[in-house]
Amino acid sequence: MEQIFEEVKTPFKYGVVFQHPDTTKMIDSPTIFQKDEIWYMTYIVFDGQGYETWLAESENLLDWESKGKILSFTKDTWDANQKAGYVSLVNTEWGGDYGVEKFKDQYWMSYLGGSSEGYEAGTLKIGMANTTTLTDAKEWKTNHKPLLSPEDEDIRWFENKTIYKSLVIRDNDENTGHPFIMYYNAKGDSANYESIGMAVSDDMLTWKRFGNDPVISRGKGICGDAQIAKINDLYVMFYFGAFWKPGAFERFACSYDLINWTDWEGEDLVAPSEDFDEKYAHKPWVIKWKGVVYHFYNAVGSEGRVIALATSEDLKKN
Repeated sequence: MEQIFEEVKTPFKYGVVFQHPDTTKMIDSPTIFQKDEIWYMTYIVFDGQGYETWLAESENLLDWESKGKILSFTKDTWDANQKAGYVSLVNTEWGGDYGVEKFKDQYWMSYLGGSSEGYEAGTLKIGMANTTTLTDAKEWKTNHKPLLSPEDEDIRWFENKTIYKSLVIRDNDENTGHPFIMYYNAKGDSANYESIGMAVSDDMLTWKRFGNDPVISRGKGICGDAQIAKINDLYVMFYFGAFWKPGAFERFACSYDLINWTDWEGEDLVAPSEDFDEKYAHKPWVIKWKGVVYHFYNAVGSEGRVIALATSEDLKKN
Protein backbone atom coordinates (compact mmCIF):
# COMPACT_ATOMS: atom_id res chain seq x y z
CA MET A 1 0.00 0.00 0.00
CA GLU A 2 2.88 2.34 0.75
CA GLN A 3 4.30 1.66 -2.72
CA ILE A 4 0.97 2.49 -4.32
CA PHE A 5 0.69 5.68 -2.31
CA GLU A 6 4.15 6.74 -3.47
CA GLU A 7 3.19 5.95 -7.08
CA VAL A 8 -0.12 7.86 -7.14
CA LYS A 9 0.48 10.78 -4.77
CA THR A 10 0.13 14.31 -6.15
CA PRO A 11 1.54 16.82 -3.66
CA PHE A 12 1.59 19.78 -6.06
CA LYS A 13 -1.67 21.67 -6.52
CA TYR A 14 -1.73 23.19 -9.97
CA GLY A 15 -5.00 24.98 -9.26
CA VAL A 16 -8.33 25.43 -11.02
CA VAL A 17 -8.18 24.10 -14.59
CA PHE A 18 -11.80 24.37 -15.64
CA GLN A 19 -14.89 26.44 -14.97
CA HIS A 20 -18.11 26.24 -16.92
CA PRO A 21 -18.55 29.10 -19.44
CA ASP A 22 -21.40 30.34 -17.23
CA THR A 23 -19.39 30.68 -14.03
CA THR A 24 -22.56 31.09 -11.94
CA LYS A 25 -23.29 27.37 -12.45
CA MET A 26 -21.78 24.58 -10.40
CA ILE A 27 -19.83 21.80 -12.12
CA ASP A 28 -18.82 18.40 -10.91
CA SER A 29 -17.53 14.87 -11.56
CA PRO A 30 -14.88 14.94 -14.30
CA THR A 31 -14.34 11.85 -16.45
CA ILE A 32 -11.15 12.14 -18.54
CA PHE A 33 -10.39 10.17 -21.70
CA GLN A 34 -8.39 10.48 -24.91
CA LYS A 35 -9.13 10.04 -28.61
CA ASP A 36 -6.94 10.92 -31.60
CA GLU A 37 -4.39 12.63 -29.33
CA ILE A 38 -7.00 15.02 -27.92
CA TRP A 39 -8.15 14.86 -24.31
CA TYR A 40 -11.81 15.08 -23.41
CA MET A 41 -13.69 15.61 -20.17
CA THR A 42 -17.31 14.93 -19.48
CA TYR A 43 -18.61 16.93 -16.56
CA ILE A 44 -21.97 17.68 -15.01
CA VAL A 45 -23.63 21.05 -14.54
CA PHE A 46 -26.17 22.01 -11.88
CA ASP A 47 -28.27 25.07 -12.69
CA GLY A 48 -30.91 24.92 -9.97
CA GLN A 49 -33.25 22.61 -11.87
CA GLY A 50 -31.01 19.56 -11.88
CA TYR A 51 -27.99 17.92 -13.52
CA GLU A 52 -27.12 17.95 -17.20
CA THR A 53 -23.94 16.53 -18.78
CA TRP A 54 -21.45 18.49 -20.90
CA LEU A 55 -18.24 17.84 -22.83
CA ALA A 56 -14.93 19.75 -22.82
CA GLU A 57 -11.64 19.20 -24.66
CA SER A 58 -7.94 19.92 -24.17
CA GLU A 59 -4.65 19.39 -25.97
CA ASN A 60 -2.49 19.37 -22.84
CA LEU A 61 -4.69 18.35 -19.84
CA LEU A 62 -4.28 21.87 -18.42
CA ASP A 63 -6.28 24.18 -20.69
CA TRP A 64 -9.88 23.12 -21.24
CA GLU A 65 -12.66 24.47 -23.45
CA SER A 66 -16.31 23.51 -23.24
CA LYS A 67 -17.77 21.99 -26.42
CA GLY A 68 -21.42 21.72 -25.41
CA LYS A 69 -24.14 19.60 -23.87
CA ILE A 70 -24.51 15.84 -24.38
CA LEU A 71 -27.30 14.88 -21.91
CA SER A 72 -30.15 17.36 -21.51
CA PHE A 73 -33.38 17.73 -19.58
CA THR A 74 -36.42 16.02 -21.10
CA LYS A 75 -40.15 16.12 -20.44
CA ASP A 76 -42.28 13.48 -18.77
CA THR A 77 -39.56 10.83 -18.44
CA TRP A 78 -38.19 9.06 -15.36
CA ASP A 79 -34.98 11.09 -15.83
CA ALA A 80 -36.60 14.39 -16.82
CA ASN A 81 -34.64 16.67 -14.47
CA GLN A 82 -31.47 14.75 -13.64
CA LYS A 83 -28.96 13.37 -16.16
CA ALA A 84 -25.47 13.25 -14.67
CA GLY A 85 -23.34 11.11 -16.98
CA TYR A 86 -20.04 9.23 -16.63
CA VAL A 87 -18.40 7.69 -19.70
CA SER A 88 -18.11 3.89 -19.48
CA LEU A 89 -15.34 1.50 -20.56
CA VAL A 90 -12.44 3.95 -20.30
CA ASN A 91 -9.13 2.04 -20.43
CA THR A 92 -8.09 1.42 -16.82
CA GLU A 93 -4.40 0.71 -17.55
CA TRP A 94 -2.19 3.00 -15.46
CA GLY A 95 -0.13 5.05 -17.89
CA GLY A 96 -2.15 3.65 -20.81
CA ASP A 97 -3.89 5.46 -23.64
CA TYR A 98 -7.10 6.23 -21.69
CA GLY A 99 -9.13 5.43 -24.77
CA VAL A 100 -12.80 4.45 -24.63
CA GLU A 101 -13.86 0.99 -25.78
CA LYS A 102 -16.85 0.44 -28.00
CA PHE A 103 -19.31 -2.38 -27.31
CA LYS A 104 -21.82 -3.42 -29.98
CA ASP A 105 -20.48 -0.53 -32.12
CA GLN A 106 -21.56 2.03 -29.52
CA TYR A 107 -19.94 4.13 -26.82
CA TRP A 108 -21.69 3.93 -23.46
CA MET A 109 -22.33 6.25 -20.54
CA SER A 110 -24.06 5.39 -17.29
CA TYR A 111 -25.82 8.27 -15.60
CA LEU A 112 -27.54 9.35 -12.43
CA GLY A 113 -31.15 10.01 -13.36
CA GLY A 114 -34.31 11.28 -11.72
CA SER A 115 -37.49 13.24 -12.30
CA SER A 116 -37.45 15.62 -9.31
CA GLU A 117 -36.15 19.17 -9.56
CA GLY A 118 -33.36 20.30 -7.24
CA TYR A 119 -29.90 19.25 -6.10
CA GLU A 120 -29.83 15.43 -6.16
CA ALA A 121 -33.53 15.60 -5.31
CA GLY A 122 -36.00 12.75 -5.10
CA THR A 123 -35.33 9.09 -5.80
CA LEU A 124 -32.26 8.79 -8.01
CA LYS A 125 -31.61 5.79 -10.26
CA ILE A 126 -29.00 4.66 -12.79
CA GLY A 127 -29.64 4.94 -16.51
CA MET A 128 -27.58 4.16 -19.61
CA ALA A 129 -26.96 6.27 -22.71
CA ASN A 130 -25.08 5.43 -25.90
CA THR A 131 -23.74 7.10 -29.04
CA THR A 132 -21.55 6.55 -32.08
CA THR A 133 -20.00 10.05 -31.81
CA LEU A 134 -17.88 10.08 -28.67
CA THR A 135 -16.16 13.45 -29.15
CA ASP A 136 -18.97 15.56 -30.62
CA ALA A 137 -21.22 17.77 -28.52
CA LYS A 138 -24.35 15.92 -29.59
CA GLU A 139 -27.10 14.39 -27.51
CA TRP A 140 -26.52 10.79 -26.50
CA LYS A 141 -29.43 8.37 -26.81
CA THR A 142 -31.09 7.17 -23.62
CA ASN A 143 -33.12 3.99 -23.34
CA HIS A 144 -35.69 5.55 -21.00
CA LYS A 145 -35.57 2.67 -18.54
CA PRO A 146 -33.50 2.61 -15.32
CA LEU A 147 -30.80 -0.05 -15.04
CA LEU A 148 -30.77 -0.02 -11.25
CA SER A 149 -33.25 1.57 -8.86
CA PRO A 150 -33.81 1.73 -5.09
CA GLU A 151 -37.24 0.29 -5.89
CA ASP A 152 -35.91 -2.99 -7.41
CA GLU A 153 -36.95 -6.29 -5.84
CA ASP A 154 -33.35 -7.35 -5.23
CA ILE A 155 -32.43 -4.11 -3.47
CA ARG A 156 -29.85 -4.35 -0.68
CA TRP A 157 -29.96 -2.71 2.73
CA PHE A 158 -27.40 -0.04 1.96
CA GLU A 159 -29.03 1.21 -1.29
CA ASN A 160 -32.80 1.21 -0.76
CA LYS A 161 -33.12 5.00 -0.48
CA THR A 162 -31.24 6.47 -3.45
CA ILE A 163 -28.38 5.73 -5.85
CA TYR A 164 -25.70 8.19 -6.96
CA LYS A 165 -22.67 8.17 -9.27
CA SER A 166 -21.67 5.05 -11.23
CA LEU A 167 -18.54 3.76 -12.98
CA VAL A 168 -18.60 0.95 -15.56
CA ILE A 169 -15.39 -0.87 -16.51
CA ARG A 170 -14.51 -3.95 -18.50
CA ASP A 171 -12.92 -6.82 -16.57
CA ASN A 172 -11.09 -8.94 -19.13
CA ASP A 173 -10.35 -11.57 -16.48
CA GLU A 174 -14.04 -11.84 -15.53
CA ASN A 175 -13.29 -12.08 -11.82
CA THR A 176 -17.03 -11.93 -11.13
CA GLY A 177 -17.91 -14.29 -13.98
CA HIS A 178 -19.06 -11.31 -16.06
CA PRO A 179 -17.18 -8.93 -18.39
CA PHE A 180 -18.65 -5.67 -17.09
CA ILE A 181 -18.56 -4.30 -13.55
CA MET A 182 -20.33 -1.26 -12.19
CA TYR A 183 -19.33 0.48 -8.98
CA TYR A 184 -21.77 2.99 -7.57
CA ASN A 185 -22.44 4.83 -4.35
CA ALA A 186 -25.81 4.59 -2.67
CA LYS A 187 -27.68 5.36 0.52
CA GLY A 188 -30.10 3.18 2.50
CA ASP A 189 -33.08 3.97 4.71
CA SER A 190 -31.55 2.15 7.66
CA ALA A 191 -28.03 3.32 6.78
CA ASN A 192 -28.16 7.08 6.28
CA TYR A 193 -24.68 7.20 4.78
CA GLU A 194 -23.18 6.50 1.36
CA SER A 195 -21.27 3.32 0.53
CA ILE A 196 -19.88 1.87 -2.69
CA GLY A 197 -21.52 -1.28 -4.05
CA MET A 198 -21.13 -3.49 -7.14
CA ALA A 199 -23.25 -4.77 -10.00
CA VAL A 200 -22.33 -6.95 -13.01
CA SER A 201 -23.50 -7.38 -16.59
CA ASP A 202 -22.90 -9.35 -19.78
CA ASP A 203 -24.52 -6.87 -22.18
CA MET A 204 -24.32 -3.36 -20.59
CA LEU A 205 -28.12 -3.12 -20.31
CA THR A 206 -29.09 -5.93 -17.92
CA TRP A 207 -27.42 -5.57 -14.54
CA LYS A 208 -27.56 -7.66 -11.38
CA ARG A 209 -26.26 -6.77 -7.97
CA PHE A 210 -23.10 -8.52 -6.78
CA GLY A 211 -22.62 -9.42 -3.12
CA ASN A 212 -24.72 -8.61 -0.10
CA ASP A 213 -22.73 -5.70 1.30
CA PRO A 214 -20.82 -2.64 0.14
CA VAL A 215 -17.23 -3.07 -1.02
CA ILE A 216 -16.20 0.26 0.54
CA SER A 217 -17.94 1.85 3.54
CA ARG A 218 -17.11 3.69 6.73
CA GLY A 219 -20.53 3.26 8.32
CA LYS A 220 -21.00 7.03 8.34
CA GLY A 221 -20.54 10.02 6.06
CA ILE A 222 -19.77 9.31 2.40
CA CYS A 223 -17.58 6.93 0.43
CA GLY A 224 -18.25 7.56 -3.24
CA ASP A 225 -17.36 8.22 -6.87
CA ALA A 226 -15.08 5.27 -7.55
CA GLN A 227 -12.52 5.29 -10.36
CA ILE A 228 -10.41 2.21 -11.17
CA ALA A 229 -6.79 2.05 -12.35
CA LYS A 230 -4.81 -1.15 -12.93
CA ILE A 231 -1.20 -0.82 -11.81
CA ASN A 232 0.64 -3.99 -12.88
CA ASP A 233 -1.45 -6.84 -11.37
CA LEU A 234 -3.10 -4.66 -8.73
CA TYR A 235 -6.32 -2.69 -9.04
CA VAL A 236 -6.53 0.70 -7.35
CA MET A 237 -9.86 2.32 -6.56
CA PHE A 238 -9.69 6.08 -6.18
CA TYR A 239 -12.71 7.46 -4.33
CA PHE A 240 -13.64 10.32 -2.05
CA GLY A 241 -14.52 10.35 1.60
CA ALA A 242 -16.57 12.95 3.42
CA PHE A 243 -17.89 13.66 6.88
CA TRP A 244 -16.50 10.57 8.62
CA LYS A 245 -13.85 13.12 9.46
CA PRO A 246 -14.08 16.85 8.73
CA GLY A 247 -14.60 17.96 5.14
CA ALA A 248 -14.28 16.01 1.87
CA PHE A 249 -11.03 14.45 0.66
CA GLU A 250 -9.55 11.85 -1.72
CA ARG A 251 -8.75 8.25 -0.74
CA PHE A 252 -7.88 4.91 -2.34
CA ALA A 253 -8.18 1.15 -1.83
CA CYS A 254 -6.48 -1.83 -3.49
CA SER A 255 -7.62 -5.23 -4.79
CA TYR A 256 -6.31 -8.20 -6.75
CA ASP A 257 -9.76 -9.35 -7.92
CA LEU A 258 -11.98 -6.20 -8.11
CA ILE A 259 -14.18 -7.73 -5.39
CA ASN A 260 -12.23 -7.68 -2.12
CA TRP A 261 -10.72 -4.30 -1.28
CA THR A 262 -8.15 -3.17 1.27
CA ASP A 263 -8.55 0.45 2.31
CA TRP A 264 -5.56 2.75 2.62
CA GLU A 265 -5.29 3.99 6.18
CA GLY A 266 -2.64 6.66 5.60
CA GLU A 267 -2.85 10.33 4.65
CA ASP A 268 -5.32 11.67 2.12
CA LEU A 269 -4.30 11.81 -1.53
CA VAL A 270 -5.83 15.27 -1.83
CA ALA A 271 -7.43 17.37 0.90
CA PRO A 272 -8.48 21.01 1.31
CA SER A 273 -5.46 23.30 1.62
CA GLU A 274 -6.02 26.24 -0.75
CA ASP A 275 -8.62 28.97 -1.09
CA PHE A 276 -10.12 27.32 -4.17
CA ASP A 277 -10.67 23.95 -2.40
CA GLU A 278 -11.00 25.13 1.20
CA LYS A 279 -14.44 23.52 1.64
CA TYR A 280 -14.18 20.30 -0.40
CA ALA A 281 -11.49 18.53 -2.43
CA HIS A 282 -13.22 15.44 -3.78
CA LYS A 283 -14.60 13.31 -6.67
CA PRO A 284 -11.40 12.00 -8.32
CA TRP A 285 -10.23 11.16 -11.81
CA VAL A 286 -6.57 10.16 -11.72
CA ILE A 287 -4.32 9.32 -14.67
CA LYS A 288 -0.61 8.94 -15.38
CA TRP A 289 0.60 10.49 -18.61
CA LYS A 290 4.18 10.82 -19.81
CA GLY A 291 5.47 10.08 -16.33
CA VAL A 292 3.29 12.64 -14.54
CA VAL A 293 0.29 11.79 -12.35
CA TYR A 294 -2.68 14.12 -12.90
CA HIS A 295 -5.32 14.06 -10.18
CA PHE A 296 -8.43 15.94 -11.32
CA TYR A 297 -10.99 16.67 -8.65
CA ASN A 298 -14.00 18.78 -7.81
CA ALA A 299 -12.93 21.78 -5.74
CA VAL A 300 -15.34 23.89 -3.72
CA GLY A 301 -14.07 27.15 -2.29
CA SER A 302 -13.30 30.70 -3.33
CA GLU A 303 -13.94 30.04 -7.05
CA GLY A 304 -17.24 28.25 -6.54
CA ARG A 305 -17.66 24.62 -7.61
CA VAL A 306 -14.97 23.95 -10.24
CA ILE A 307 -12.53 21.34 -11.55
CA ALA A 308 -9.04 21.54 -10.04
CA LEU A 309 -5.84 19.59 -10.56
CA ALA A 310 -3.05 18.23 -8.38
CA THR A 311 0.05 16.62 -9.91
CA SER A 312 3.06 14.49 -8.99
CA GLU A 313 5.46 17.13 -10.35
CA ASP A 314 5.38 20.89 -10.00
CA LEU A 315 4.17 21.79 -13.49
CA LYS A 316 4.28 25.50 -12.68
CA LYS A 317 8.09 25.29 -12.69
CA ASN A 318 8.22 23.59 -16.08
